[in-house]
Parts: sequence; structure tokens; C-alpha cells
Amino acid sequence: MPEMNVVVREPLLDAQQRIIGYALAWQQAEIDACRSAAMNPTTLAGLVAAAINNEQAGWRLGDHVLFLEAAPALLLADVLTALPANNIVLVINASDCADVGTVAALRALRKRGFGISLRWTGLAEPDKALFSLVTHIEISVSKTDFAVQAKQYALIKHLPVHKVARHIAGWHDYDACVSLGFDLLAGPFHLMPRPDSASKGLNTSQVLIVELLEMVRKNADVRQIELVLKRDPVVSYKLLRFINSAGFGLGCEIESLRHAVQVLGYTPLYRWLSLLLATAGTSKTAQLLMQTAIIRGRLAELLGDTFLPKAETDNLFVAGLFSLLDRLLGMSMGEVLDKIQLPEAMSQALLTREGIYGDFLALAEACERGTGCAGRLAASLQIDAAQVSQKHLSALAWAQNMDV
Repeated sequence: MPEMNVVVREPLLDAQQRIIGYALAWQQAEIDACRSAAMNPTTLAGLVAAAINNEQAGWRLGDHVLFLEAAPALLLADVLTALPANNIVLVINASDCADVGTVAALRALRKRGFGISLRWTGLAEPDKALFSLVTHIEISVSKTDFAVQAKQYALIKHLPVHKVARHIAGWHDYDACVSLGFDLLAGPFHLMPRPDSASKGLNTSQVLIVELLEMVRKNADVRQIELVLKRDPVVSYKLLRFINSAGFGLGCEIESLRHAVQVLGYTPLYRWLSLLLATAGTSKTAQLLMQTAIIRGRLAELLGDTFLPKAETDNLFVAGLFSLLDRLLGMSMGEVLDKIQLPEAMSQALLTREGIYGDFLALAEACERGTGCAGRLAASLQIDAAQVSQKHLSALAWAQNMDV
């Protein structure tokens, strides 16, 4: 089975390390195929319109914005009418703007309220007529040619547009770009803990949560679990907040752990506590990794839902959440698993991406990288690429509605 187009995402951070939105694109190896299919209803904009901005729920990402790759033909597509202009930034290559029709389409989209981000690679003086149409300018800040990138930034730094740094490799480069004045920043650095703020082991709340996880694994009485939970009112409060969040879609207000078990049964306890463990870090970097882990866990769960029973997909959710615990806690995954006893299949997926959960977790992980093997992994699992992308966007919206 040939590789397929799969949507990948990358968070866009501001100078305070807050996620303000996501850049969505087809995986890099598939860009040409994406461009040739720009008018197809299952292209990027169509998928977003269906999954994240539907008639029932409206815009499901709150105040977050999405940066969408835009081939020139997409600029005239009817599908854009199904998207909220204030939440969408269309990314266009500077080389595509030589066409008069493309510039006219950009002008019309700006009047409708869409953001326009120009991916700029030139060293000539900015074209004032073109640059007056855009709201953002993107520059690649990879280390391959720093001198050229520095000249590019010098040419645009005084323009009244948002400056976006892409392909940032590490936190040192992030800090350098912030000091230069970039407004938005993206790159693989977001999957790394900051060296100056990384945790070293479990904090007090996490130790308590691990104890609760072990009690649930051994089917301890709910009254015993409640007694342990009462030792940390903050943990107890957060747990109830998660259970009542929109992400779980309950029809009534849960007032206590015992009430939750009465309404939903005992099994979801492990899932809720796992979510609590993954979100118990306090640094800004921990919050960034936490959000990635929640999306990854939900996506892994959704990817497995047509292949595995409910109990197994719950395990996939937990595996996705725990897949970043090594970075959150500043220890190896082996050390993490020494502290948290997990089923063998889950440990295998976390250590080697193998076993019954391994491929689903690996595919969810691959959807976070612009280059990689998401299409190949989807094909090997015989999951249609459109389904992978739909589930990905659903996971993104679900995580946004979790009260974390």
C-alpha cells in the first residue's frame, strides 16, 4: 500500500511559551500531492471545517488560531466560507505571489478578515505592495545558513506585521529569536524540556498520584482511595475538575470521587488519574509537554477504536499521556516505569513502540512532525489517511476542551 497524505501539526508559541495556535500542513513528503489536490473537498481546509468548525459546536479551539498551508488555488475555494476568518491564517509562499490573480485573492481574503502569512526566503527589499497585504511573515531559522536568515530578519524587523520563526531546533535558539523580536515561534524544540527548568523526578503531588494509580490497579476500595486523595486537596480538586470537563462530556455535575464511580463505574479512575499525573508539572515547559501528551493520548485512542475493545483503547490513551513522562520528569522511560507499574504491552509500547499498542502510539507521535513516516505507518495499519487526519483534528479539539 503506498504512503498517503496525513495532516501534521506544530504548536505556535509566543514569547511567554504559551500556545496561541497550531500550524497544520500535509506531511512534508506529500506537499506536492497536496498542492495538486487543493480543490478536493478532503483537503486541509475542508478537514478543518468539518472537524473543528461545525454547525453544532462552532469553532472548537477557543481563541486559538490555525495556520493552514494554502496553495494558490485554495485561495478561491468555496470551502474557506466554512471557516471563521478571525481564527485562520493562510500560509502562502512568496514565490506564489508573482501572479496577479493570487495577489487579488489575498487582498479579498484580507478584507474578509483572514490572516495571511508570507513564507519569505528572499534577500531583496520587501515589496511594499505585497507586504501591505500580509499579517505575518515567516522565516526559517534553522542553523544551515544563519547569515542569510539574519539579513532576512533585518529587512523585515521594522514592518508592522507579526514575525514568525519556524524550524527552531532548541530552546537556546528560541530564546535568541525572542530577543530578536519574533512574535511567534515554532519547531521541534517544543518536544524538549528546557534545560534550565526541567523537573528531576516526581514532585509531591505526583508521588501521591502514583500511589493512587497503584491502588486503582489493585482494585482497592473506593473509600481507601478517597482517604489517600484527601491528603492533597489540590489534587482532589483537579481530579473532579477533569472529570467534569467538557472533554468527558458528562450530563451531570460530579460532586465526589464516589459519585463519579456510582455514575460511570470504577474503570475510568485509572484514566483520570493518568491525566492528572501528566498535568501535575508546574513549569511553563511542563504545560507545553502536557498539552502535547493529551493530544497524543487522545489521538492514539481514536486510532485504535476500530481495532481494539474499549479497555484497550483506554490503555492507548494512557500510553500516549505517559509517552512524554520521561521528559516531564527528567528521567529515562525505564526509570519512569520502575516507579509506575504498567501492563507489559503498555510498557513495551512506551519503551520500543512495539506490541499491540506500539504502532498506534508511533502514528500519533508521527502526526507531530513535518517530516516523518505518518503516511507509511497509516498504510501499514490499513487506516485511511483521511480518517487519520480527521481523528487528529478531533483529538486536537477534544484536548482544547479539557479543563487543564
